[in-house]
Amino acid sequence: MNNRFAIVLAAGKGTRMQSKLYKVLHKVCDRTMVELVLDSIQNLNMQRVITVVGCGAEKVKEAVGNRSEFVLQEKQLGTAHAVKVVKEKLVDKEGTTIIMYGDTPLIRAETVDNMLTHHENSEAKATVLTAFADNPFAYGRIIRDNDNKFLKIVEEKDATEDEKKIKEINSGIYCFDNKLLFDLIGKVQNDNKQQEYYLPDVLTLIREAGEKIETYLCEDFDETFGVNDRVSLSYAENVMRDRINTLHMLQGVTLVDPANTYIAPNVKIGKDTTIYPNVTIKSNTIIGEDCKIKPNTYIENSIIGDGVKILQSTITDSIVGDNSFVGPYAHLRNNTKLSDEVRIGNFVELKNTTYDKGSKTAHLSYLGDATVGSNTNIGCGTITVNYDGQNKYNTTIGNDTFIGCNSNLIAPLKIGNGVVVAAGTTVTDDVEDDSLVIARVKQENKEGYAKKLPAGRKL
Repeated sequence: MNNRFAIVLAAGKGTRMQSKLYKVLHKVCDRTMVELVLDSIQNLNMQRVITVVGCGAEKVKEAVGNRSEFVLQEKQLGTAHAVKVVKEKLVDKEGTTIIMYGDTPLIRAETVDNMLTHHENSEAKATVLTAFADNPFAYGRIIRDNDNKFLKIVEEKDATEDEKKIKEINSGIYCFDNKLLFDLIGKVQNDNKQQEYYLPDVLTLIREAGEKIETYLCEDFDETFGVNDRVSLSYAENVMRDRINTLHMLQGVTLVDPANTYIAPNVKIGKDTTIYPNVTIKSNTIIGEDCKIKPNTYIENSIIGDGVKILQSTITDSIVGDNSFVGPYAHLRNNTKLSDEVRIGNFVELKNTTYDKGSKTAHLSYLGDATVGSNTNIGCGTITVNYDGQNKYNTTIGNDTFIGCNSNLIAPLKIGNGVVVAAGTTVTDDVEDDSLVIARVKQENKEGYAKKLPAGRKL
């Protein structure tokens, strides 16, 4: 197989975004644009992937991680100059180099693969990815000769009136013979109004050398769409959301209102699950089959089992077992793990807490840094008092235990199996199996005392 290399240009700040955040770090469906571009090539057998960074280099590197090498373009002097700074890493290597842009988040892996294959099979020295645009304004036009072969690219500002009518546009994505690319890149001049070095000028040098240049047509113009401002970012978001939601529906997921359902690209959802409107499901989430995710639910970086029902709740960094019920208005976070058939009801917050099979907390409780056994009931208003202002402590509750309403469990604490904690109890000491725990002030009634209080005053 031919060697493949990829260069992703991601050095620009993006002043039209009017943002402190560098352009390629803006997100489309919960993935940064540069990550989406890298997603499109990650399974295409690239020997090396190199991202050219400039503005916000460290933050771009942080977002991309070890998926790419990096080269710094200290001054942004044009696209050819950006490629030139990579020369030391790729010069003299045999193979194909594809050049992409970090602000084209809608490009599909299939399109990139097909373009690379076409380039390699045609034995061209360069291939240009083109598309047809209903409104080609601002794009470079593809000029062809009488045999319909690629002749040149004419930019909008240089185009004649007839050339401006051409709807086939240059996407800015190219494949090159790697050795020829770096042989010619140093010959590109900056004798233009912007005094920048433009990558399409390499095509002119290849044509002048009598070498073959091919084009590959991208059927969907949106794939070539470049984001320059917040308006175009919103458009890309809508296109990506529709693409993601359509795929899930075709794979057996019911989306009651796709236009108001927000799912990240790398989410997995099982068949016969129903997602209701205004649900947001963010990155690295897996949802099983036969689930019901009701409106206004937010799920991020979590695993949801089969047959789960979630009502108006927030779940982050957590696991929910099969046939469990969560909500409404529950909050699961920070490594909470629910086994099968667990019920977590309204206004319950769990943090770093594990529930075994069949246990439940119906409403109005907080459990943090806790382990709950199987078939245990946590009453309304129960709190694990896990923080002393400096350190967090753990609470362990056994199987078949009943925690009465308004109980305070002062950690560190171990409560055994089969225990009953009376309502209103503050538990400070460990409890053995099968014990009844009562710890509350004895009630005292003072008859007639209320009449002695000033009018309207209560203790």
